[in-house]
Amino acid sequence: MSLQLLVSVIGWAGAAALVAAYALVSAKRVAGDGVTFQAMNIAGAFALALNSAVNGAWPSAVLNVVWVGIGGVAVFRLARARSQPA
Repeated sequence: MSLQLLVSVIGWAGAAALVAAYALVSAKRVAGDGVTFQAMNIAGAFALALNSAVNGAWPSAVLNVVWVGIGGVAVFRLARARSQPA
């Protein structure tokens, strides 16, 4: 498999993860403030950031890096909230 094909597959998988996360939240299958949704968003955005950077689409790459950061902060806050006593 060529490197360009691999990058394309990673990008499509990232796009699918983001769409699936949105669809699952919209269908009320996962919580919008849950770890599953955030993990799918982080993975999808990371994959799209990689694809965008390799292809020189810098606005999209930066957007997706920011998206990863937002998801990371959300997961950190979820973990911190779970570790504190009720």
